[in-house]
Amino acid sequence: MPLAIAALLDFLIGDPWNWLHPVQVMGWAIGRYSHWVQDGLHLTTEPESVQQRVVWQRAAGVLLAIALVLGSGFVGWLIVDFSRTVHPFLGLAIESILLASCFAGRSLRDAAADVLRPLAAGHLPEARSHLSRYVGRDTESLPESEILRAVLETVTENATDGVTAPLFWAIAGSVTPLGPVPLALGYKAASTLDSMVGYRAAPYTYLGWASARLDDLLTWLPCRLTVVTIALLSGRPRHVLERCRRDAPQDPSPNAGWSECAYAAALDVQVGGQNTYRGNLTHKPLLADPVRPITPERIQQALSLTRRIFLLWLAGAIALHSLSGLRPLLS
Repeated sequence: MPLAIAALLDFLIGDPWNWLHPVQVMGWAIGRYSHWVQDGLHLTTEPESVQQRVVWQRAAGVLLAIALVLGSGFVGWLIVDFSRTVHPFLGLAIESILLASCFAGRSLRDAAADVLRPLAAGHLPEARSHLSRYVGRDTESLPESEILRAVLETVTENATDGVTAPLFWAIAGSVTPLGPVPLALGYKAASTLDSMVGYRAAPYTYLGWASARLDDLLTWLPCRLTVVTIALLSGRPRHVLERCRRDAPQDPSPNAGWSECAYAAALDVQVGGQNTYRGNLTHKPLLADPVRPITPERIQQALSLTRRIFLLWLAGAIALHSLSGLRPLLS
């Protein structure tokens, strides 16, 4: 029941701007802790102290990852448990709202629409400006084709860590005494850590190492299940899986390349190529084949595919729950 209500809330409402979001609290904690570590360990540049600083930053990063993931899950469990003692319906409402905050389906649709709307009207500067809110690459001079590629890559990469992976961990939690909220919030904490400090570049090279590895680990299985589901829903499972096996390992991320490649293969488009970050040109591996151009219609198809995956997994979870509830009656 909470999963179904949460899915409906995310579809209809998403994340209201004037509500305090759990990710905001997580981000505040990560930011405060990161500044404290960086300020406290930049004491000297002597070789011995530099090595000590690396060790301490790694240790501080491990502590940050463990504390935030476990702490987020525990606080979520505490809130739900306390609200249930007040009234069962309050507990259900709080549980559903917390779960809905872990899903980003509506946010992905809104982000895509925010860029596609001015693009359709021919307002390239406005589309570039809106795109810069959602991607890290430089957008000031992107042509329409590159704007569309950026939107599709954002939508397909974040489909896993923003939609299917939180749902996977919520479903996994629902079959334990903990319930769906602790595991979903714990995953959301790991994803937030990765987006804020999980970089190889300074100043997070060592502080964010543990966070990046933890997010990769927690996303690995739901990402593969997402790829398999996309392959099945595409009607051409062999084609999609072959393209993923061929191209996805070239991406430095153990998960993002698989997610993007599966969508691209299912849509018969190609993603990847040259991107510019703060004036520096980089090249992302080319994923899938450019059978068709990337268009707004293809982006809408990708969003629809994500929605179908979510509903299929949700229906499967509800069906399994219903069968487990009937099992004592059938035995």
